[in-house]
Amino acid sequence: MNIKPLIIGDLISRLPIIQGGMGVGVSLSNLAGAVAKAGGIGIISGAQPGYKEEDFETNTLEANLRALKNHIKLAKAKSNNGIIGVNLMVAMNKYKEHVEAAIEAGADLIISGAGLPTKLPKYVKNHKIKIAPIVSSSKAAKVILSLWDKHDSTTADMVIIEGPKAGGHLGFKKDNLIEEIENFDNTISKIINIVKSFEEKYSKSIPVIVAGGVFDGYDIAKYINLGAKGVQMATRFIGTIECDAHPNFKEAFLKCTKDDIAIVKSPVGMPGRAILNTFVDKTNTNGVKVKKCYDCLIPCNPKTTPYCITEALINAVKGDLENGLIFCGENASKINKIISVEELMKELESEILLA
Repeated sequence: MNIKPLIIGDLISRLPIIQGGMGVGVSLSNLAGAVAKAGGIGIISGAQPGYKEEDFETNTLEANLRALKNHIKLAKAKSNNGIIGVNLMVAMNKYKEHVEAAIEAGADLIISGAGLPTKLPKYVKNHKIKIAPIVSSSKAAKVILSLWDKHDSTTADMVIIEGPKAGGHLGFKKDNLIEEIENFDNTISKIINIVKSFEEKYSKSIPVIVAGGVFDGYDIAKYINLGAKGVQMATRFIGTIECDAHPNFKEAFLKCTKDDIAIVKSPVGMPGRAILNTFVDKTNTNGVKVKKCYDCLIPCNPKTTPYCITEALINAVKGDLENGLIFCGENASKINKIISVEELMKELESEILLA
């Protein structure tokens, strides 16, 4: 099929591919910059981006805001001013401050999920940064777009549909996953129709993007044929040289099999998809004692949580897999080599053209 650029207002991406945000520290400036340089859209995760800063343990918020701004600027420089966005979870503490930091640093786009970003339009008012909610159902899409319309007289610049095959936290109940997977194509069509009504009202194009389990160019072509304007891919980019994670982290993906991937429980009560390891075994038995609270997520209570998700994700990205949580998408076991981002993007492009 012919490849059309992904157009988000005045932003034009040559390839309809967004690299999904992966935290903690899996997608920072190195990966995002390389993806944007190769013709896609690079996304920096706003989840504890300052974990390498010297004052992270003692001055966490300031370290994170400083690092977020630095990574946005670095990614912009590495990509020759390509399109760089950030992924900010609504459930994170100090959400507004992270939005403001992204704007100040010159990010082009904010993608926001893990809750409904009801206040995001107010935070970006009078700025040119684009905003895109992540939704997992037609109900969520209608609710957030209606709220923005009613309270802010505005709408989204893009909508991302994250399906049940995604990695990390999922917007579905564990018991409903199989049913959601079977109905996902229908969900996409419903959301596209909901978005159309807001396109008409605001006389603007609102591209719908599909995420969750997208692995190759044939998947991309499938979703574009369903009416999407592009895709968001995360897990596939872990198999790249430029991915910001430790080599041990990438090695876990090369070694894992389909049976090693399971749904785990997050400290915030949401299901998540991860690679089974010693750490997951510990969380399923006695839990892992929380030594320090990083005040990262609003619903988390350090007194009752089975483990600290910040500590678990930092351990993983640093290569300590015995004590780390390795979030992944359903197709993680398909990664069988580590290649450059440029090589991967060319491979995806050729597969789309063949589809």
